[in-house]
Amino acid sequence: MERIPRGWVIYPISGIEENNTNTTNFKLLKNIIMIKLKKQIRVASVSGIEWTDTTWNPTTGCDKVSAGCKYCYAEVLARRLCAMGQMKYINNFKLTLHPQEIDTPRKWKKPKVIFVNSMSDLFHIDVPLEFIQKVFKTMNETPWHTYQVLTKRAERLEELSDQLTWSDNIWMGVSVEDSRVVDRIDHLRNTGAKIKFLSIEPLLGPIPNLDLTNIDWVIVGGESGKQARPIDESWVIDIQRQCSEQSVSFFFKQWGGKNKKKTGRLLRGKEFNEMPTPESQILIDQKILAKQSRLDLITA
Repeated sequence: MERIPRGWVIYPISGIEENNTNTTNFKLLKNIIMIKLKKQIRVASVSGIEWTDTTWNPTTGCDKVSAGCKYCYAEVLARRLCAMGQMKYINNFKLTLHPQEIDTPRKWKKPKVIFVNSMSDLFHIDVPLEFIQKVFKTMNETPWHTYQVLTKRAERLEELSDQLTWSDNIWMGVSVEDSRVVDRIDHLRNTGAKIKFLSIEPLLGPIPNLDLTNIDWVIVGGESGKQARPIDESWVIDIQRQCSEQSVSFFFKQWGGKNKKKTGRLLRGKEFNEMPTPESQILIDQKILAKQSRLDLITA
């Protein structure tokens, strides 16, 4: 094998830095890429997702498991990033581990609400337990951050729960897009997470008679994009009512559709931005206020 020159770093094809790496050049060597690092930049970009500050992706890529995956936004974005030459997405949407990302949140000293694996599923069957435990170790050892982990693999989540350390700053959620997958909530209930939440997005049908016992937070949103499936206002109102009656925080993210900015996120003329803890409420309120201030400046 060719000798690796000083000042170069090698990554397997399945684990390459994304656009936060400034490179002078790179070259392929059979099944690896060598990247000469000019300057390493570790910054937390502000996420466009209303209920979080930023995202952290120690894995990327996934497979479809239920109806909510049909028009996966992450798959579309990964394809675009791959076409743009972003190193982290050289494998497109194939599940890929990025061990070099595990310690990234340690470098963010300001408290943040962090969505873990917005571009993947940490509990995918092909993510080894040892890797998941390393991700959890970083979360355990950075208590100034709040982590939001979301999965559709609720059965594996429950299966591995006892082998993970659930510090108070780790929120665990499951996706529940319609009544056919409400069993995921029972698996979530059986985990050691202190804060448990549901992501009901994209909402694809009514979900009556939700049992929200030991659930702290519910996010609801419509699907967005060119092929977005319709959402009915009555479905959203009913879920909001159930949350209110069972004293569960309710966050309405968006109506979605082909133009989600146009359809907005008002439900009966009101924004619902409820978060499950006072600390997270302050952080998200600040983010939403800052975003509105920027919009006001643009339209002024």
